[in-house]
Amino acid sequence: MELYHKKFQYDAEFPFDYSFRDTKSAQNELPDHIHDWYEIVYIYSGGGTFFIDQGIYEARAGDVLLIPGNTIHRSFPVDADPKTSTALFFSPSLLHHQPLGDSFSYLRLFELARRHRSYLLTLDTQQQGRIVELIQHIHLEMSHRTVGYRQAALLHLQHILLLLSRCRMYDQSERGASESNRVSVPSWMNGILRYIEDHLDDQLGLAQLAERSSVTPSHFSRVFKGLTGMNVTDYVTTKRIIRAKELLLESDRNDDNIAAIAASCGFDSLPHFHRRFKALTGTTPAKYRRGM
Repeated sequence: MELYHKKFQYDAEFPFDYSFRDTKSAQNELPDHIHDWYEIVYIYSGGGTFFIDQGIYEARAGDVLLIPGNTIHRSFPVDADPKTSTALFFSPSLLHHQPLGDSFSYLRLFELARRHRSYLLTLDTQQQGRIVELIQHIHLEMSHRTVGYRQAALLHLQHILLLLSRCRMYDQSERGASESNRVSVPSWMNGILRYIEDHLDDQLGLAQLAERSSVTPSHFSRVFKGLTGMNVTDYVTTKRIIRAKELLLESDRNDDNIAAIAASCGFDSLPHFHRRFKALTGTTPAKYRRGM
């Protein structure tokens, strides 16, 4: 199954969307998906397993998941206890921040989550109550659409990000709490996800990866698909496209440079790169770079 690229319905001047108190089972959950926007998920009840980037987490009521843009992720709900959650989606362009004398940034908690590969926050009862209240305010503003509703919704979103930033303390005790939510997986699986991330320009076929993991290809394929929801080929291709998107925004704007980016991300030909890039993003590499 190829990765699903989630689309949003939104006002061009207000790049924000949300899904309020949605209850999902395994039958109606999205497959592995990706989007350019940032995402906050708050779980009211139930729970399940989440695959985010290179980590697999067990989340339950009161937990928050922080998902940066361009991150592969998927939820695996438990049918016996379906999760009810709210998801907030927003473009980073929504949060124009004027520095006020300190290092605070609304997006810093996502940067830290990616750097430390720790995407789950467990909140105490008081913190849960404040987040639930602010989400409810956003829902009321977006539903009633009275004068200034977008400004009000943005203020509530900023308040949520501020509160979560204060909760996100990367001391040893916080890291230990986050690690306790990790799902136990074979040691070779953790290693191979890191290896793929660091060697996207190498040959990363099933046979090579299975040999490196010292397991049979059939066992590797079964475990990999069961834990990530994706087969090896689709996962590697998606990771290569994510890397290419980053490089496109950092590089000079010429066609020769696009060819070099394709090669550095492990694509054996420029036409193949163009086909896979457009299939995942809906646009060409050149248009993606100009559009940003």
